[in-house]
Amino acid sequence: MTLLHDAELTAAFDRGADAYDRLVALNPGYHAHLRRSARRLALPDGGAGRRVLDLGCGTGASTAALATAFPRAEIVGADASSAMLARARGRGGLERVRFVHATAEELVADDAHGPFDAVFAAYLFRNVADPDAVLRGVHDLLVPDGRLVAHEYTLGGGRADRLVWSAVCRGVVMPLGGLTGDGALYRHLWHSVLEFDTAPEFAARMRRAGFDGVRALPLPGWQTGVAHTFAGRRHPITADGGQ
Repeated sequence: MTLLHDAELTAAFDRGADAYDRLVALNPGYHAHLRRSARRLALPDGGAGRRVLDLGCGTGASTAALATAFPRAEIVGADASSAMLARARGRGGLERVRFVHATAEELVADDAHGPFDAVFAAYLFRNVADPDAVLRGVHDLLVPDGRLVAHEYTLGGGRADRLVWSAVCRGVVMPLGGLTGDGALYRHLWHSVLEFDTAPEFAARMRRAGFDGVRALPLPGWQTGVAHTFAGRRHPITADGGQ
């Protein structure tokens, strides 16, 4: 299958925004898993004095997870889809969040938005044309010792993982997505996981982008072997002033 990219993918998310939250809410543990991944940023004191970027915030479910985990942090949410952002802006409890309409590529290239103490990216990197460039841009947006957590559908690498993911997509995701009229978007989501990195490959990609201490942590339930949290840090400043 030919995957959707750039403006075509953004347009698909714009069309699917109204039904998106209803569909993902049917996924057992969806919001709990986002909160679990957000907490893995491990910012002290509720995030007081810290700036956190939710890159690819979508309808704001990931932003809500950040706001719950770090009620004292300054949070910026960014997404390429104006319709998704409209839903995020209307979500209760996020009044203190500043939302930015920008692609991941645009935001990481704009120094005016940074720096950040932490970046959270849920379901983002398999949906950008050049994940290596975005990872390098995120690295450069972070303060020294700043933290990245990516929450992503990335298969563990075994044949069973591919079978579970495809069975869920064939049996649940595609029938429900078809009812909304957004079948092309959900076909993209299905195949984007199959064609993207395995969990070890994405962890290695983060290391190549300059992140230290990279860990790939499986999520529980049916998503074990299907979805992971990835955590890494930018190099700290050394005693001689280097990184």
